[in-house]
This record gives sequence, C-alpha cells and structure tokens, in this order.
Amino acid sequence: MTDDPRVLELYKLAVEMADRVSARRTAANAFFATLHGGLAAAVGILGQATSREVKASVYLLVAPIAGLALSAAWFLLLRSYRDLNKAKFNVITEIERELPLQIFAKEWEQLKKDPVEGWRGRYAEQGTVERVIPAVFSVLYAAAIVRVLFSL
Repeated sequence: MTDDPRVLELYKLAVEMADRVSARRTAANAFFATLHGGLAAAVGILGQATSREVKASVYLLVAPIAGLALSAAWFLLLRSYRDLNKAKFNVITEIERELPLQIFAKEWEQLKKDPVEGWRGRYAEQGTVERVIPAVFSVLYAAAIVRVLFSL
C-alpha cells in the first residue's frame, strides 16, 4: 500500500475516464436506436407500396441493406467500447492494489455471485446484452431483404 497522493489522483482520473467512455457508449446506443427506429419505420411504410411501384421496391432493398451496414457499425463500435472499458478497468484494479480498499475488484467479485440461485450461470454484462440489439435489427433487415427479393 502506498501513501503517495499521486496514486489516488491517478485512480480518480482513471475512474472518471472509464465513466466517460460508458457515457459515450450510452449516447452511441441512443443514436443508433433512434436511427434504426426511423429506418425500420421507413421500411414498414415502403413495404405498404404495391408491387407496381418499382421505385419503392428499390428503396425496400436499399433501406434494409443500409440497416445491415448500420447494425454492423453499431456492433463494432460496442465491441470497441467494451475493449476500451475492459482495459480501463484492468488499469483501475491494478491501481487499487496500492489503495486500502479495492472497490471495483470487490464489486466484480460480488457480480460473479448468482443473486438468485440457479437463475443464471453468471452476471450478464451490459456489453453482452446490448450487442444483442444490433443482431436483432440485422435479422429483421435480412428478413426484409428476403421478402423483397421473393416478391420481385
């Protein structure tokens, strides 16, 4: 354990930086969710067009293809944020070894425990859960593409 005040200041800075990354990730999730909501609504509206409207059919292909690209970008961005946060929390827990109390290490230890016996095998990390959403949108967009291709 160290009495060096610089270690505590570096710890505070590391925690603040990790919090900022989490806030940016939340903002990115809101941005992509809004974008996908609008795009999905557009696909639904275009899907109401009759088969005679060739122009609408083209947009019915372009919109879900764009949605797939956006879903991939969202997924990769989430993975990047997860990797960045993982590195930051590794540094934080390393600094904590020099402090009298290891808050993040103890928190993680508690999260590994199953609060409801037999309900789940482990803690479902936010990064794991939130990456399901772009995958669901991808499946929906792929289904829209298949539907359009079979209706042409």
